Amino acid sequence: MGCACSCGGDCTVKLLYACSGAANTGLLADQVARTLASDGKGSMTCLAAVGADLSGFLASARSADKNVVIDGCKVACGAKIFTEKGLPFEHYITTDFGVLKGQTPITAEVIETVALQIGRMM
Repeated sequence: MGCACSCGGDCTVKLLYACSGAANTGLLADQVARTLASDGKGSMTCLAAVGADLSGFLASARSADKNVVIDGCKVACGAKIFTEKGLPFEHYITTDFGVLKGQTPITAEVIETVALQIGRMM
């Protein structure tokens, strides 16, 4: 039986969290999360609010079917926040997709390519 919402049959709650760090890779993580949200792959929410222990954001993360954390680099601030809070998550790092921190220009093509790759794995 399909679900009664307007989600096209997939009623899982997928929350997207992005690093928005100062490097080009943080920008990419943010833009990829926004693209995935626009494509209906999940709903973007605030990583900083989870890190700040804001109760509503923590409750949302706990009740989500899937939390997807997209970090810009191997420092993995987003993953560390989720690990520290004891929250389940899937993790992706933009530098794992051939993007070089401090070097690769973040173009619409790079954003779309990485978003498509992560979207297929989610």
